[in-house]
Amino acid sequence: MTSRRSISYLKAILYLVLLLFILVPGHMYFSYDVAKLNFHYPHLIRNKMDVRVELNQNRPKNWIELKKMSKFARWSIILSEDWSFYDHQGIDVEQIKVALNEMVEVKKFRGASTITQQMVKNVFLSDERTIWRKIHEVILAYKVEKNLSKNKILEVYLNVIEFGPGIYGIKEAARHYFKKHPSEITPREGAFLAMLLPSPKRYYVSFKRKELTRFARARVRAILEKMRMGKIITQDEYVAESVSKLTWEK
Repeated sequence: MTSRRSISYLKAILYLVLLLFILVPGHMYFSYDVAKLNFHYPHLIRNKMDVRVELNQNRPKNWIELKKMSKFARWSIILSEDWSFYDHQGIDVEQIKVALNEMVEVKKFRGASTITQQMVKNVFLSDERTIWRKIHEVILAYKVEKNLSKNKILEVYLNVIEFGPGIYGIKEAARHYFKKHPSEITPREGAFLAMLLPSPKRYYVSFKRKELTRFARARVRAILEKMRMGKIITQDEYVAESVSKLTWEK
């Protein structure tokens, strides 16, 4: 009798777990109408504590269309953050495998988020570091890819990401760092902006000191190399940009 009751309890627990695995992802998938981004714009509402996002149909004053950004501004970030952006469906399985291997072999965890995932996090979710937020992010990234074009995803991403303390969007970043419009960004300037993205507040130190740190210099050069490999710049441009300096560098 006791054995049968234990089996019944076990079955009930298994059914409950199975139900949760069905209901929770379903709830996450339908939690946001991501298709609204086709005709709404994310507005950054800033206060002293944090930044939240509201969607409405009015275009923000700092919004810039993708086609009005220089190819160097766009591609430096794509090649640095998500090389296969135009090929994957929101999740880069190969990068996830690499990240997991690094975590197991060298006890070092690095993000494997695609541009789509990062856009989802910035517009719909939060910076909360939990497994549930990551699962939510992955599910919504898949949904976003089904509802928005790649160029729309990239445009939203480049208009909302943080490039430094209180510096949001590529238009604001181009003005802050280089006093120019994003359409005028050079390869080295694009590489610098891309270098900032993993940790913009931390890497802001280069601009603050008016001199690239050793890490920043190496990253900028590596990003320029990726642009050369991706045929965004020529070999001659790569050589010239590698030895040139940003307008504010010492």
